[in-house]
Amino acid sequence: MNMDTDNKIPVLREGFLVKRGHIVHNWKARWFVLTPDKLLYYKYEGGKRDSCQRGKILLKDCLITCPFLEYENRPLAFKLQTKHGVDHFLEACSREERDEWAADITAVVNNLQATDGGKPMSQKDSAQSRLQNINLSKVLDSMYDVHSGIKLSNHVEQGSTYSNCFSGSAVVDWLVFMQLSLTRGEAVTLASALLEEGFLRTVGQRSVEALRTAGLSEQFMDDSTALYSFPDSFKKRGSVKSERSLSAAELSGKVVKRGYLLKQGHRRKNWKVRLFVLRSEPDFLHYYDPTKDDISPVGGFSLRGCLISSLDDNGVPSGVKGNIQGNLFKIITKSDIHYFIQAPTHQEKMDWIDAIREHT
Repeated sequence: MNMDTDNKIPVLREGFLVKRGHIVHNWKARWFVLTPDKLLYYKYEGGKRDSCQRGKILLKDCLITCPFLEYENRPLAFKLQTKHGVDHFLEACSREERDEWAADITAVVNNLQATDGGKPMSQKDSAQSRLQNINLSKVLDSMYDVHSGIKLSNHVEQGSTYSNCFSGSAVVDWLVFMQLSLTRGEAVTLASALLEEGFLRTVGQRSVEALRTAGLSEQFMDDSTALYSFPDSFKKRGSVKSERSLSAAELSGKVVKRGYLLKQGHRRKNWKVRLFVLRSEPDFLHYYDPTKDDISPVGGFSLRGCLISSLDDNGVPSGVKGNIQGNLFKIITKSDIHYFIQAPTHQEKMDWIDAIREHT
């Protein structure tokens, strides 16, 4: 078991999973960290986990469906349903990974159930149990409504201006006015649930600090200076053009290894998470955009005559754009195209290098 050095929380498992967004149902690669009571997820940029958590899934009373077979193009998906009835869809890079994640999450859920054993219901718990009958997605849709929803505006906090947000007390006012909560206290519990599920996000210092220091129940502030907004995941995505056309033959080989790695783009030199698939007979390495439902790769190359080398962990190697360091390797194809790739851990880097070398 590792420790999360930032927060001193035991880490039971961590790695890339692809998550479906709540509002815009697009899929995004996120770095997930499993702790003894929740699943945290982060953006992964610049070759490392973003320090700011994007969201969390509380695992107490969570239901897990694995495998979840309703997404035709995503056979490696599984579903978590929280006690508030919110569904989270996650996808792993392989069957083994999916089943290991599911087993570890199930163990956490069972452990939480065992340690909770029959405590008397407090006032807070009864508000929570009323919440179980509320569909948070519908609450969010109502908040979004152009006519009767919550109004977005600009707010100034400690000299900084934040656009398209609202105050904590405005949310509480709105929930009570819409009769979604009977009291302000109940509205705070409901707003905390929305925050927990990633349906609202903190904006500015005040609300971020409250979230960091709060107990599990009331993370939301009924305060006119604490600012919140909707998540960032509303921007429409452009379509990605395939980097080249692929022949059926090169995809016919036996899959030897698959996993999520970061790859530097050829044109814009930005780093993106890609699902890499190594095939033998014929020996090819293909990569896919895990955010797309498209089942064809965005690129790939024959491994015949390729050179693969591990890059030094000290400093940024030549040819690598941005402050990307650690666990890097390079593949040079027969036609002299250079691919820079980063693995999440040293062990995974060495495993990939060994596996690819066997097929060059």
